[in-house]
Amino acid sequence: MSKMVAPENTPVWVNESRCKACDMCVDVCPAGVLSMRSEPGSTLGAMISIVALESCIGCNECELACPDFAIYVADKSEYKFAKLTDEAKARAEAILNNNYRLPENYGK
Repeated sequence: MSKMVAPENTPVWVNESRCKACDMCVDVCPAGVLSMRSEPGSTLGAMISIVALESCIGCNECELACPDFAIYVADKSEYKFAKLTDEAKARAEAILNNNYRLPENYGK
């Protein structure tokens, strides 16, 4: 098996064909990078969405929590990750409090 190579300038990415929308990765993300979106064609009617790519801190919690190996985080030697900010923590809390979805009016 070969090593997964990150898309250029991308800290975290998802293989949607493997994702079953369990939202476990969203639950563990401390920076509010991930959210669920409506996806009527998927098994659970939802799909993972990366909503704040620039806020990824590279903690790998999402990758470790994914039971389907559908989410990947770049190697720290290949990507300079963000620092965890109060804004990112607030977004993560808003997502968790809104049933794992970024509120429609968030940040507006």
